[in-house]
Amino acid sequence: MKKKLQLSALALATLLSFSANAQVKLHGVAQNNRYDDGDQMKSEYLGWNSELSKAIFMVDLGLWSMSWDGVALSTPEKEPAVVREDVIADKEKAVWATNFNLMVGNSGALYRDGKLITVMSRDEQSTPDEELFNVRRWNAVTGELISTETRPKSDCLESAGMSYNPIDGKVYGLFYLTEQQLSEEFTDDPDFFVDEDGESSDVDAGYCLCTIDLETLKVTPITRGLYYQNFVTFAINSDGRAFALTSGGGSAPAGDDGKVRDSQNNLVGAQLYEFNLKTGNMILKEVQAVDSQTGETYVAYEPMVHGTGYYSQYRRQSACFAKSNPDKMYWNGFFNSGKGINDWGSWSTLPDREWRTNGKYDTCLYEVDINTGEATLLSKINNRWTFSAMWVDGDDCSDGAGDVNVIDRVAAAQPTVGTQVYNMQGQQVDRQGRGLYIVKQGDKTRKVMVR
Repeated sequence: MKKKLQLSALALATLLSFSANAQVKLHGVAQNNRYDDGDQMKSEYLGWNSELSKAIFMVDLGLWSMSWDGVALSTPEKEPAVVREDVIADKEKAVWATNFNLMVGNSGALYRDGKLITVMSRDEQSTPDEELFNVRRWNAVTGELISTETRPKSDCLESAGMSYNPIDGKVYGLFYLTEQQLSEEFTDDPDFFVDEDGESSDVDAGYCLCTIDLETLKVTPITRGLYYQNFVTFAINSDGRAFALTSGGGSAPAGDDGKVRDSQNNLVGAQLYEFNLKTGNMILKEVQAVDSQTGETYVAYEPMVHGTGYYSQYRRQSACFAKSNPDKMYWNGFFNSGKGINDWGSWSTLPDREWRTNGKYDTCLYEVDINTGEATLLSKINNRWTFSAMWVDGDDCSDGAGDVNVIDRVAAAQPTVGTQVYNMQGQQVDRQGRGLYIVKQGDKTRKVMVR
């Protein structure tokens, strides 16, 4: 009888796991979608609000969600919804709806435990440098604007993406830095820094793995030097492993499976990289390469995995992990580099207005296997939506982060007298290793992250 119960429990767990993987709801901060008439978000003028002394608009910017059921992807919908009649009739609703004009993360956005931070890069040509970044904080459930501030260009808040690490409780990102903001410790060390712009420019710029303090917005570089790849996403899984995708393009058409490969049949296109969060370095492997001109062999360094198999553009994109599945990364990317077979049978750039049939600038939801780098196209996204941040409903790696107290591992190696410590499965433990724990002391309970 006992064996039967164990088998039943196992079967139930398997069924629940399958159901959870098959149905996932993704939220995102709307960044950009391309209509037939161009690149602009649509807005609707609702009239003049005399109490507020301002014009009221309904815009497509804001919080959106879409669901993948294992077969089909739902059309993205605004959530919470903006109801036209409510906005017209209610002053507070009008302010709330109009604030979505400001939810722009064109320089990056972060979801963390029910809250959002969006970073908007302003046009340097028409505004002074000290007004380059607008940073806004939001309630990710209600869409309420909590605060807004202006930050100087020197804060270097432009990023390919930011992500919360559940292992150490810090927020990391691939931030775009210039030579002026890097210390001489970096720029004067030829082993770590190479001026790829040479004499053609007095500003050398690239990406650097950094931490960011969400209270002060101070960005602290980790790696000594800059990376020159065109990174388009950054995400950390529940194991504390960090991954980034590069943009990738080319002229070769895709194969029968829709994926692009090189002459050695390796997947190419957007490339997946993994980072060491302690050193800030990309995790690479040594390979033997041959100089095409001299025929000499030399040691080169490549990512641990191959490409995704899909071309993607150097435009704002996003990626995230479900806490329950650290091996699969969801990626909101582009498809086909905007190219396809034209009316003359050639592989070339295609007109924007024919995107429904030619695939140009279509965006997609992909699932990326972090062990191989290969992506699976789950579905194209209706109306070509992209997001500056994306997270999994009820299963994000940062859920509960606001209740977590991060403490040093050595100090927490042995529970103090009168304290009970439990792991996340509810089992009492005597000694703490690295991980998340429930600590009970008297009538108080708290979550503790041990580094």
